[in-house]
Amino acid sequence: MDKYLYLTINLASVSVPFLASFYPKHAFYKSWKNYFIANLIVATLFIIWDIIFTTIGVWGFNERYLLGLKLVNIPLEEVLFFFCIPYASVFVYFSLNYLVKKNLLQNQQRFITLFLAISLVIIGLFFWDRLYTSITFILTSLFLFYNYFKKNDLSRIYFSYSVTLIFFFIVNGILTGSFIDEPVVWYNNTENLGIRMGTIPFEDTFYGFLLIASIIQIFEYLRSEERR
Repeated sequence: MDKYLYLTINLASVSVPFLASFYPKHAFYKSWKNYFIANLIVATLFIIWDIIFTTIGVWGFNERYLLGLKLVNIPLEEVLFFFCIPYASVFVYFSLNYLVKKNLLQNQQRFITLFLAISLVIIGLFFWDRLYTSITFILTSLFLFYNYFKKNDLSRIYFSYSVTLIFFFIVNGILTGSFIDEPVVWYNNTENLGIRMGTIPFEDTFYGFLLIASIIQIFEYLRSEERR
């Protein structure tokens, strides 16, 4: 049964959000077209990134927990990760916008954006020789700088992602070795800071943010274009 673990994690993560997408008062399924376009664009870029990093040994996968089907050199389950986890995360964003009317971080969001952008680019450049750290932090900082200078409001993305982190620590914790004998995904610590939150590399938090925030921004752009 071990070989079904990564697949089970993906399906378990998306199952409840998928069923809840048909809630009649705020139905996410009505926005599926825009969501799936956004997800496909961003997921394609992240899958290419994943293939490259797997090829050069920045991270890899434990065959014990995989079905054995691959796209180039990454497992099918890893490809599904870029669709299942974003679906659940964007659903949380979509739902919280409906449930929490007050924009709790609106007054702080520009400071948060600038602080993170500056901090990440400094760390990324300082640790230029550690690929996971440098690439993740610099790309995330560029994303944040772009939004800062465009005066885009990221407050609701920050709020929803902070809620999503609860589930992130559970799912990513299992994938990186919490509660199981061996990690599903292993990391070459010479390519990251070596800082772990439990079993989770520190960089994963920003990798996940860049993935989800990028999808949300494209999703919202497509929705706004559709309303015009």
